[in-house]
Amino acid sequence: MPAKNIIKEFAPDEYYHVYNRGVEKRIIFLDDNDYTVFLGLLKKYLSGKNDNNINRHKFNNLGKEVRLLAYCLMPNHFHLLLYQTTEDAITKLMRRVITGYAMYFNNRYQRIGGLFQGRYKASRINADAYLQHISRYIHLNPDDYLGWSYSSLPYYLGEKKAVWVQPEQVLELFSNDPIEYKEFLHDYEDSKKELDILKWQLANNPDDV
Repeated sequence: MPAKNIIKEFAPDEYYHVYNRGVEKRIIFLDDNDYTVFLGLLKKYLSGKNDNNINRHKFNNLGKEVRLLAYCLMPNHFHLLLYQTTEDAITKLMRRVITGYAMYFNNRYQRIGGLFQGRYKASRINADAYLQHISRYIHLNPDDYLGWSYSSLPYYLGEKKAVWVQPEQVLELFSNDPIEYKEFLHDYEDSKKELDILKWQLANNPDDV
């Protein structure tokens, strides 16, 4: 039977929560450099810019086809909130980022084999309320979510700006008010159990990310 939430065909002009974890629940981000490389790959493919002065390979710019609305990287898994305008944009982005990161990781840590637990999973988001909750779920993943360095929350709170992270489509649901969004998160701090229920609903599997 096919694994649940493994979408093979994505629709254009739709939102998706995309996520995956390390094979056998292994750690996939061991230090700051690992997080930076993964985010760097997202930046390169969403902006077409390469900050690596040694490797000046030109990266395809997928930023006009897919937007990164929110993200959070945790030691053994990641979450992305994406919006695509073409039917294969997410597929192209994820193939490049996951392959590139796995090659980097295996080379750095002298290992072979798959790094992630099969193909990434995706859940389509078809309502504004659901979009709000998914963004909150993603940002509340770390216990110290306000101090976590590897999420898009600073872009929502007006502390950072970048062309490859676009929180506007979510913030519009909060009158473009960072304070209102921060309160939206704060009001749910004590409801981790409810978030766990949402996580189960998303993955259709209590063992999933």
